[in-house]
Amino acid sequence: MMRRPARDTRKAIDAYIAKKAEIDAMLARISRLSEDHFGADPGKVNWGDVGTLEDYARHLRRITDAAFREGEHAE
Repeated sequence: MMRRPARDTRKAIDAYIAKKAEIDAMLARISRLSEDHFGADPGKVNWGDVGTLEDYARHLRRITDAAFREGEHAE
């Protein structure tokens, strides 16, 4: 079995950590937006606001399905 040079492994680790930090920052922003009702006034929600959340949920479902091997990614 051929081993990768330590330099190559270190680059992969650094890239992984950087990408994870990027994802963590996006999740934190989404969480803050959710706490603020995604910018909608809860007393004045309209069907456009519902559609926006449906779109967000659709995108997030693709991610969670892939991450947890659910939906179309189920085995």
